[in-house]
Amino acid sequence: MARKSVTKSSGNLFADIGVNNPEEALVKAKLAHVIARAIEARGVTQLEAAGLLGIDQPKVSNLVRGKLSGFSIDRLFRFLTLLGSDIEIVVKDSPGSKAGHMKVAVA
Repeated sequence: MARKSVTKSSGNLFADIGVNNPEEALVKAKLAHVIARAIEARGVTQLEAAGLLGIDQPKVSNLVRGKLSGFSIDRLFRFLTLLGSDIEIVVKDSPGSKAGHMKVAVA
């Protein structure tokens, strides 16, 4: 039997696969997931969701399928507020670390 190599994840798939700005990519993915859940919970079509968000239906399709290259974090925040979510941003010192980190916590 051939041995298989296993590498432990860093906890961020985007970092593990070498994506530029992996923390930003993970934050955007988490926000897009929350948006997709909010659209689903409303029971609206992608066309109706597009009207709520002020974008066209193909962009909603890209958003819910995780194709996020055309979406900034700011824009995703705006979509969340349009869908009735509150956003709270907390900035704090990162002890013992040269650089801080971004993360999304969903309540």
